[in-house]
Amino acid sequence: MTNPDFARTLSLLRQEKGISQRQAAKTLGISQALLSHYENGAREPGLMFVVKACDFYNVSADFLLGRTLSRDGTTILDADTLYDVSDERDNVLQGSVLATLSKKLVVNSVGLLFDLLSRVGSKKAIRAAANYLSTTVYILFRHLHRASGNENDDFFNVPREWFSAGLPRADMIMSEAEYVEALGGMGKDAQFPPMDHDTMKAAYPGTYQSLLQIVHTCGERVNGEMAGHLDNTR
Repeated sequence: MTNPDFARTLSLLRQEKGISQRQAAKTLGISQALLSHYENGAREPGLMFVVKACDFYNVSADFLLGRTLSRDGTTILDADTLYDVSDERDNVLQGSVLATLSKKLVVNSVGLLFDLLSRVGSKKAIRAAANYLSTTVYILFRHLHRASGNENDDFFNVPREWFSAGLPRADMIMSEAEYVEALGGMGKDAQFPPMDHDTMKAAYPGTYQSLLQIVHTCGERVNGEMAGHLDNTR
């Protein structure tokens, strides 16, 4: 079975370098067809190719194989080493107040959600929630990428036809199903944190307001859309 992280990283590194498959293949000493197979995940290379690719792109083998997010092979040992956008509380995104406010609402609410999930203690639920939200960001960014006039879909490892057919949305449905299953399978003795209004307000004095705003706004929007749909069908 091929390593999807390796194939995706190999392709992105070449694009980042701004060279064609033919140019990269020539430097790496293989045919363009074989490099295409490696980048598409159709075939898995041998150790010698991995070494050459690491030297050519100046990255570690662990990075190329998807074992670390650091190009030099440094392993992220704890969450404190990751960049935290919440530290930018006073920053305005490119002068846009709307973008900044929207970002804060989402970041605050997602942070609260994962804090609650950490208290629940289900790693499966945390992974499923992360997958669901990551795919949402992926879809929105890919539409933005395409709308900008950039037709280079090679940047994304999901083929255009699969994306257009809604495969990422199917992934979101599967992630949601896994999330519900994980939470439902915790048993009667599971210790869920209290989530009544007063407790949440006291436990999350800053971020709970953002969650309330999203719950209210989303509810109004969804109910309004359904009401409009029902009116049109009468």
